[in-house]
Amino acid sequence: MKKIEILSPAGSMESLVAAVMAGCDAVYLGGTFFGARAFANNFDNDNLIKAINYCHLYGVKVYVTTNILIYDNEVQRFLEYVEFLHKNNVDALIIQDLGMLDLVHKTLPNLELHASTQMHVHNLDGVKVAKKLGVKRCVLARETPIEVIKEIKNNVEMDLEIFAHGALCVSYSGECLFSSLIGHRSGNRGSCVGSCRLPYNIVDKDENILNNGEYPLSMKDLNTLEYVGQLIDAGVTSLKIEGRMKSPEYVYTVTKLYRMAVDSYYKDHKVFIDNNELNNLKKIFNREFTKGYLFNEDMKNIINTYRPNHLGIKIGKVIDYKNNFVTIKLFDKVSIKDGIRIVSNEDYGLELNEFYINKKLVKTANKGDIISFKVNKQININSDVLLTKSNELVEQITNTINLKQRKVPVTFNIKIKENNKLFLEVIDDKENKISKEGPIIEKSINNPTTKEDIINKISKLGDTVYKVENINLDIDNGIFVPMKIFNELRHNLLEELNNKRLYKSNVIKKEYTINVPN
Repeated sequence: MKKIEILSPAGSMESLVAAVMAGCDAVYLGGTFFGARAFANNFDNDNLIKAINYCHLYGVKVYVTTNILIYDNEVQRFLEYVEFLHKNNVDALIIQDLGMLDLVHKTLPNLELHASTQMHVHNLDGVKVAKKLGVKRCVLARETPIEVIKEIKNNVEMDLEIFAHGALCVSYSGECLFSSLIGHRSGNRGSCVGSCRLPYNIVDKDENILNNGEYPLSMKDLNTLEYVGQLIDAGVTSLKIEGRMKSPEYVYTVTKLYRMAVDSYYKDHKVFIDNNELNNLKKIFNREFTKGYLFNEDMKNIINTYRPNHLGIKIGKVIDYKNNFVTIKLFDKVSIKDGIRIVSNEDYGLELNEFYINKKLVKTANKGDIISFKVNKQININSDVLLTKSNELVEQITNTINLKQRKVPVTFNIKIKENNKLFLEVIDDKENKISKEGPIIEKSINNPTTKEDIINKISKLGDTVYKVENINLDIDNGIFVPMKIFNELRHNLLEELNNKRLYKSNVIKKEYTINVPN
C-alpha cells in the first residue's frame, strides 16, 4: 500500500527548505499570481523554478496553488502561467475555478489537477463530478467528517487530501463572503481580511450581550496528530499542513511532528507524539488545538473566544510591580531576546532585552527563579506571563535546518578487475540507475589500491544531496586504481543522477477555442 503523504506549506524559500529538511513528501506553494494567499511571500517565476528543482532533487513533489476565481479578462494570462508551470515540471496544480479546471484539462491533458478545498468538495457526489472533470485528487472541505471520507474512499477511485493541521475557517470552505461584505476584500480572490478573527458582540433583541469572550467566531487550530492512524486506515492520500504565512520554525516543527507520527504508525501501528516537540510548537504558534469537524469535535471545543492570535505558553505570574519594574515568578525557562506577553487589563508585549535576578543582570533564568525588568506601563499583580517567542528555540531549529541532514540514500555497485574496465554504478531510492565505465585497470607495481581506499573515496559525497546506504564492491587484489579518474567518474555519475531526478514533464498542448466576452 502506498504510504500517506505529508504535504507541507511553503510561503518562502526558507520555509520550503525547512519543510524538506523536516521530512515532508511534498510542498504546496503559490506564485505571484492567482493564489489564495495574496499577502504571503509568494514565489516569482525564477524562484519557482529553483524551488521545484530543489525539491525534486530530494524526491519531494511540488504543487502550486491557483486556488482563486479567475476573471474573464485574466483567462489568457492564467493559461500562459499554467503552461509555464507545467513546462517547468510542477507535479500538480491546485485549482478552485471550475471553468478554468475544465479549460486546463482540455488544453494541457497531462497536467495533474487537484481540486482545491476552496472548491468545497465535501461528499461522494462532489468527488464523482470532480473525477469526470479530470481531477486526480480532491482536497476535501475542512467540514468533511471522517465517516464521509471513508464512504468516498470505498465508492470512487480518487486521491483524497485533508487538512490535518493549522488554521480553520468558521465558514464553509470556499463559500465565505464575510470578508467581501465587511472588508471589501474577497477570500475567493486571495485577499481575505480575516473577518472571523475580529472581536464581536452577540446580542439578543434587547441588546443584551450573550457571548462569553470577545472573539465568538475565531477557531482554534486543527491538530490531528493523535488521529493519524485513523486517517491512514481511512485511506487518506495526503495530510495537508496549513501555514504558508507562518515562520520556517513553525513549518519545520509541525512537519517533523507529523513525520514522526506517520512513521511510527507504519512501524508499530501506534502513533508516537513527541511531547517536547509539541510543546515547542506551542511556543512557536498556537491558538489552542481542536480535532475539528473531521472528528466531530464539540462546538464548545472548536472556538477560542479568548484571543485570535498566538497564545504561546504560560511561563510565570506577576508577583510585584513598583517604580516601572515588574517582578515575575517563573514556571519555565526564559532567556535574553525571548518574546513575552503579560496578560493584564491591556496586554503588554515585549522582547526581553535585559532582566535581573536579585538585582544582578542575567541572560537566562529557570523554573522557580524570580526575575524583574523595566516596563513602561502599569502592570497588575497576579497577571499571567506568556512566552510567545523562544529565541533559543528559533536558533536551535535554524541551526538544525542549516545542517541539511536529510539525504537521499544511494547504493554503489563497483567492479574493479585486472585487465578490465573499471565499472561504477549508482542506484537511488527511486530506482534510477546510472552506470559508467573507466579505463582498463592494471596490476599495481608497488602501491596497490585496497577495498578500504575505494570505500573511503566513494563514501565522501561532499555537499551533494546523497548519502551512501550500500556499497557492493568486487575488486581484485594487487591492482591500481587512479583516484583522479575514479573521482571524475563518481562526479559525472552523480551529475547524471541529478538530471534523472530533475525529471521533465511530458507536456502535451491541445488547441481549444476560448470565447471570452469583451
